[in-house]
Amino acid sequence: MPAEFKDYYAILGVPRDASADDIKKAFRKLARQYHPDTAKDKKTAEAKFKEINEANEVLSDPEKRRKYDTLGARWQEEGDFQPPPDTGGGYEQEFHFGGTGFSDFFERYFSGGSRYGFPQGFEEEIPTGSAKKRKGRARRGHDIEGDILVTLEEAMHGTQRPISLQTLNRQTGQTQTHSFQVRIPPGATDGRRIRVPGQGEPGQNGGEAGDLYLRVRHASHPDFTTQEADVYHELDLAPWEAVLGAEIVVPTLDGSIKLRIPANSENGQTLRVRGRGLPKGGTTERGDFFVKLQVVLPQKSSDAERRLWEQLRSTSTFNPRA
Repeated sequence: MPAEFKDYYAILGVPRDASADDIKKAFRKLARQYHPDTAKDKKTAEAKFKEINEANEVLSDPEKRRKYDTLGARWQEEGDFQPPPDTGGGYEQEFHFGGTGFSDFFERYFSGGSRYGFPQGFEEEIPTGSAKKRKGRARRGHDIEGDILVTLEEAMHGTQRPISLQTLNRQTGQTQTHSFQVRIPPGATDGRRIRVPGQGEPGQNGGEAGDLYLRVRHASHPDFTTQEADVYHELDLAPWEAVLGAEIVVPTLDGSIKLRIPANSENGQTLRVRGRGLPKGGTTERGDFFVKLQVVLPQKSSDAERRLWEQLRSTSTFNPRA
């Protein structure tokens, strides 16, 4: 069952030699345009938001981007990709997820989990001579791992996600699909594994089914990043705001706040707002909200502005190299 190739460069609208900064800017522009919370056509926007997130997930990671570029060269020659061949493990089942927010192409080549069953189970000993013994030993189904894309808003408040799992027997070609609900708890941090009991590979000869493990992957956000339960935001400042101080309204995951910028703030300085991050799982505590200050210089200056800069140069005693 081939996976359709995804042209991540075309999805973000950047050339193949785009710099990391170009990719970041392209993603942020598209993410603001298609974010489900702000877009008018939410259904279309949600699908597009997931697509650009997937592209950014690969192209913003140097190792994944190198791997993707190699696969891309193969695709130009061979067309659709085929699943990786067996490596002697004897895997007979192939698994395809629906509702995780990632395409088959991403899950096959860039997911940290496994599309194929790994033997995490056991074989139950059956008494000699029993009817059950004659049918073979009961075997627990393999556990399955995969990734699930979770927006920061979903991680903030929690959500229910409908998931489908299609099992393909690579020997017989038969497929079986079942659907179920997965609860994403409030405060689900990036990398957390959510166990869904009994939704892995079916058991054999009366053995119990394996489990499904979904690894939470935070969707890239145009305004925020996360580390555990802490949320980070980059705030652009004009030079005079950094020098003189200011009060600026900044977004958080649960509404905007007014932040006081101290006078003589430095570029790269980080301000902390306690308790405005993600919930800490199973508690009433929350992480913190960090604002990193980025002093931005104007790209162009009018004649009047240039005269003011010149006046500042002639009167200021500041020497950055002293």
